[in-house]
Amino acid sequence: MAEKNVTDEQEQEIAERTSPPGEVIYLAIYDEGEHELNRGSGALAFSGVAAGLSMGFSFVAEALLRSHLPSATWTELISKVGYSVGFLIVILGRQQLFTKNTLTVILPLLKKWSVPRFGNVARLWAVVLVANLLGAFAFAALLARTPLFDEGMQSVFAELASHVAEPGFGTILLRAIVAGWLIALMVWLLPFAESARLWVIVIIAYLVGLAHLPHVIAGNIETFYSVVRGDLSVWSCLGGYLVPTLIGNVIGGVALVVIGAHAEFVSSASEDKKPVR
Repeated sequence: MAEKNVTDEQEQEIAERTSPPGEVIYLAIYDEGEHELNRGSGALAFSGVAAGLSMGFSFVAEALLRSHLPSATWTELISKVGYSVGFLIVILGRQQLFTKNTLTVILPLLKKWSVPRFGNVARLWAVVLVANLLGAFAFAALLARTPLFDEGMQSVFAELASHVAEPGFGTILLRAIVAGWLIALMVWLLPFAESARLWVIVIIAYLVGLAHLPHVIAGNIETFYSVVRGDLSVWSCLGGYLVPTLIGNVIGGVALVVIGAHAEFVSSASEDKKPVR
C-alpha cells in the first residue's frame, strides 16, 4: 500500500482522538501535587473547611431523594445518586478534600524523597484532614440543631446515619481501603476526562455510596450528626468509624499510587532511559 501524506490538520485530529499515554497523566498529577505542596497552611485550611461543608450535601441530597421515594428494594439504587453531589461540588470547585491528596502529593514525595518533603506532605495532610472534619462537624451540627429541615427530614437523616458504624472496625477498615482506591482512581482519571469529568465523578462516587464503602469525610458527616443528636457516643464515632476509615482510605489511596502509578511509570521511564521529572 502506498504511503499517504498526512496533513497538519490530520495530524492534529489524530492527536485529539488518541488517548494520552500514562506518562502524560502521571506528569499532570505530579505537577498538581507539587502545586499543592507549595500552598500555605492558611489557604489549605480555608479550602478544607469549605470542602467539609460541601460534602454535607451528599448526605442531604441522598436523604432528600430517600424522602420522596417509596420503600422498595430499588429505592437505594436511586437515592444513592445523591451521594455524588458533595463530590461534584468539591472536585469541580477545586476544594481541598483529604482523600484526593492521598494521590496527588504522594507522587512528588516518592519521586524526590527527603525528610523536609515528607514533613511538608504530613503538614498538608494534617491541615486538610482537620479542616475537612471541622467543616463536616459544623454541617452536621447545622442539620441536627437548627430547624433547617422539618421533623420528617430529621427522621430520614437519623435513619441513614444509624447504620454507618454498624459493620465493626475490621469490616470498615477493609471497605475503606477499597473506597480509598476508588477515590484515588477517580483523581487519576480526571485530568484527561474532559467533557466526561462529571460522569467520572458521579459514577465512582455512586459506586462508593451504593457499596457502603466508608469515606472519612462524607461518612463522618453522618456519624457526627448522630453524635450531636446523642444517638452515638463520641468514642464509637472516633474509634469505631473515623479511625478505621482514615487508615483504610489512606492505604487504598497510597496503594494505587505506589502500585498503579509511580512504580509503573518510573520503571517505564527507566527502561526507555527517559527520566520522569
